[in-house]
Amino acid sequence: MYFDGYHYPGTTFEQSYRCYPASFIDKPQIESGDKIIMPPSALDRLASLHIDYPMLFELRNAGIERVSHCGVLEFIAEEGMIYMPYWMMQNLLLQEGDIVRVRNVTLPKGTYVKLQPHTTDFLDISNPKAILETALRNYSCLTTGDSIMVPYNNKKYFIDIVETKPANGISIIETDCEVDFAPPLDYKEPERPKIAPAAAKGPAKAEEVVPEPEPKFNPFTGSGRRLDGRPLSYEPAPASSSSSSSKDKQPAVANGNGQASVASSSSEKAARQAQGKLVFGGNANRAPKEAPKVGAGKEKTKQEEEEKKEEPKFQAFTGKKYSLRG
Repeated sequence: MYFDGYHYPGTTFEQSYRCYPASFIDKPQIESGDKIIMPPSALDRLASLHIDYPMLFELRNAGIERVSHCGVLEFIAEEGMIYMPYWMMQNLLLQEGDIVRVRNVTLPKGTYVKLQPHTTDFLDISNPKAILETALRNYSCLTTGDSIMVPYNNKKYFIDIVETKPANGISIIETDCEVDFAPPLDYKEPERPKIAPAAAKGPAKAEEVVPEPEPKFNPFTGSGRRLDGRPLSYEPAPASSSSSSSKDKQPAVANGNGQASVASSSSEKAARQAQGKLVFGGNANRAPKEAPKVGAGKEKTKQEEEEKKEEPKFQAFTGKKYSLRG
């Protein structure tokens, strides 16, 4: 069947046109929707066919088999030409003057659509849901794989149609459609704190740590005193000194005039006694299970005589007597 030189097989409208952006016809308002401008001959043919309203069309780029869907706004274009939004030409990879195939279709009403903004700026809008609802009023259908443009506050936001149900092309006119959002294309998850790398397999060589020497407990340390009141014949080694150093050192002996004298053999043996033993009386200077030496006995006797001369003995009940009789 032919109508004004155009071929329309059967009851379906299908025709090829050269496409141009909306800027060629001075109709910038169609950029914010999905409607195209067709020639008057298309309206005459569509009126004679029994088609469903609203009029929906399939746009196909036969060269690369890209498909999209749209509505129609007016029939005022020149014959053999159509005008469409520039973002729609980008979806179909069309240039100015390229051939596009137009065919009328009937699309099911959509029940679900999943959207994905290109940038996170769209999520920064105070109420993106209301903005999206207002913008979609200018759209008659959605196609999976398309990228629609939503203008707001002198800025253009592009949104991908990730999924549509129940078909790849759906009508959104007078329908209750569930809308879901995917993370924006430039969204980056916050960085999590890095976990320390696992230790290498095999026996780990632990660093050798030199333990600090702990002070040992030395009982009965300090200055010693005899029960008979006599001065000690030697001075005990200090508590901080080790046993090895205490053996090497010789104790100094103080005489009655406060001058240091050479220690006797008996005092040297007493200094070698293990610390921690109590000193009682004169037995402290005696070496256990050893025969007394003659030279040591003489020196000891001389030392005791000197101490007796220097220290006066304690005498009880000394002083003047007094009688109660007077």
